[in-house]
Amino acid sequence: MIHPARLAIATVALALAAGLGSATAQTPPTSAAVDPARIEDLVAANRILAEEGVLDAYGHVSIRHPSDPTRYLMSRSLAPILVTASDIMEYDLDSNPIDPQGRRGVIERFIHGEIYMLRPDVNAVIHSHSPAVVPFGITQVPMRPVIHVASFLWVGVPVWDSRDVADPASAAMLVRNAALGRSLALRLSDKPVALMRGHGNVVVGPDVQMAVRYAIYTEVNARLQAAAIAIGGPINYISAEEGAARDKGERDFARAWELWKKKALGK
Repeated sequence: MIHPARLAIATVALALAAGLGSATAQTPPTSAAVDPARIEDLVAANRILAEEGVLDAYGHVSIRHPSDPTRYLMSRSLAPILVTASDIMEYDLDSNPIDPQGRRGVIERFIHGEIYMLRPDVNAVIHSHSPAVVPFGITQVPMRPVIHVASFLWVGVPVWDSRDVADPASAAMLVRNAALGRSLALRLSDKPVALMRGHGNVVVGPDVQMAVRYAIYTEVNARLQAAAIAIGGPINYISAEEGAARDKGERDFARAWELWKKKALGK
């Protein structure tokens, strides 16, 4: 016969074990360690885009986790120019931080999680308040490519309006939850760029280097297109045939990344 005191101790021990097991199940462990070179590129992307005038005190860059497609990596809430490796946090695709360690996450992180869910081809997401882009999200003039380095825009640039989402949070014009993030991701569809009315844009790419290139040259194109419109008369835009041909042509993007990274990080 089991002594009552021993039975009570065993019962408490089992309860504690069950509680610990439940807590462990509710807090997924972090994914495998990430190559420091990937983290360095993510840090560089933040600083490059700040240096190039695409990001200011706000905006954010993420990459899909290299070894776990159901996670992504992004800095804590911090001005992009100040981001370091220690600021990078891991999120699941519902945009829950995995191990925040007291760090505050980005409010609009749902942009990233929802795009990664819908776009398995995307491995990097950038949200910015790219200034020259904003007028094309609030007027009836569509953004179209006017320079060869922005020929990727030939596929079209959709505009997302938060007012189209039946969600109480939409009036604040920030992507504060999954419903707004999903709406934006659906509007982006299979494109590399979508504008956000009165807000900025979202840019995606197969890797962070390409996404940075897209973000920089979307801003450049916006400035040049506005200048062409101001001059007046018909505009001879980059054609769909030219854009498609450039998509398939030989690429030499590494030289631009090397320059931008050198300027941003000094290496």
